[in-house]
Amino acid sequence: MTLNRLLGTVAAALLFSLSFWAQSEASDLKITEMTVTTKIVKGNPIDSVWRISSSSVKALYCFTRILAPKGTDTTIKHVWYRDDEAVSEDEMPVKGSHWRTYSRIGVQKGESGQWRCEAQDGEGNVIKSVSFKMN
Repeated sequence: MTLNRLLGTVAAALLFSLSFWAQSEASDLKITEMTVTTKIVKGNPIDSVWRISSSSVKALYCFTRILAPKGTDTTIKHVWYRDDEAVSEDEMPVKGSHWRTYSRIGVQKGESGQWRCEAQDGEGNVIKSVSFKMN
């Protein structure tokens, strides 16, 4: 085997390994809790919203609790949708095996519709989603 061919084989194996590692890291994330809430207190949601009036709140939060392999250092994204149209997205770090995070969206009067927030991995794959109705 020539040196160039050997280096090409080693490079291909290394790229495959790095690609597999990145995919397994993202797919190893487990969301154990995800809820839309009206407030976060001491790092935890105070309620779970399934139906709410747009005139009763100024903001909503999507709280996410994640289990991940030890030493995880990656990101997730929250994408907020109103009637299947993306209206906001936030990228947040995941830097440990037991991690919690949340995103916030401002609420204006009259923003009624079917809403959802998706948690996505770095490649845009949906890990989990939570839906609610706003009147």
